[in-house]
Amino acid sequence: MMSVWKLRASIVGTLTIIIGLSTLFLAVILSLLGAFDVTTVILFVVVFNLAQWLIAPYLIDGIYRVKEVKPNENPKLYSMVERLSAKSGIKMPRVMIANMPVPNAFAYGSPIAGKRVAVTSELLSTLDDEEVEAVIGHELGHLKHRDVQVMMFVSILPAIFYYIGFSMLFSSMYRRSDRNESGTAAIGLAAIAIYWLLTLFTLQLSRTREYYADHHSASIVEEGPRKLREGLAKIVSTTERMRHTRRGMSSNQLNSFKALFISDPDTSSADARQLSRLQDSELVERVMQKQITTLDRIQEALSTHPNIVKRLRALKELEKEATA
Repeated sequence: MMSVWKLRASIVGTLTIIIGLSTLFLAVILSLLGAFDVTTVILFVVVFNLAQWLIAPYLIDGIYRVKEVKPNENPKLYSMVERLSAKSGIKMPRVMIANMPVPNAFAYGSPIAGKRVAVTSELLSTLDDEEVEAVIGHELGHLKHRDVQVMMFVSILPAIFYYIGFSMLFSSMYRRSDRNESGTAAIGLAAIAIYWLLTLFTLQLSRTREYYADHHSASIVEEGPRKLREGLAKIVSTTERMRHTRRGMSSNQLNSFKALFISDPDTSSADARQLSRLQDSELVERVMQKQITTLDRIQEALSTHPNIVKRLRALKELEKEATA
């Protein structure tokens, strides 16, 4: 696990690259085309994403059947979030339970909806209390580091180039008589290529912030690295078993807001193969011996979350540092 200062430096560095490349490429496009149409597209994307951010918590509540937990309804969970919020130095978020048949957790919110931490009903029945505690510590780390706001901001930049690119391509398709349309199409293709490049940097930023949230959990939860390590393993293996037995939600429902989850449901198959038949304390030692393949690295590069083996190894290193 990188130190907290290296994690912060990596996050700042990635943000700088995303913003810098976006500004550079946008300046080039604006210089090659009339700025009015492009400006309209940018304005639309920014307004649309801001509106989506503001109302997203209500959409999430509807999609994932999320309900708020009152202190008397689940005092153990409520007091856990209350205690860990105090240790994190943040205002206690609203405690939510999602009626989802997959084990996971997520932090979300907006200025009009407030901050929220949700765990699924399946997570509470799958994990031990100490593992739930570590998972909540991770989610509170996202709130403390303002990850929801940061990822919303950086996701706007690739979206701008995506819409610019497709707008130009459609424009060139419907106005073939114009000699300049071949140049418009070329710029459209370039904008889409820029979108993919920025998306890769955005995914890298997301993975780094997952490590950062893991670090936070380890710092506020007693024996946090071990508890989170075991909890993550159970989440991954249980999710994959549910896929095979056709339990749970559809792939589209799982992927709608997968960046929010503590574990990426898309990589559960690959992750579970490396965690099969491993239980609690046996898990880490077996996983530490696994070799990360080229396919694993490609899957990680296209994921919002780190490779599970790398993530568990990083938590093991944190545990060693804490006991040194």
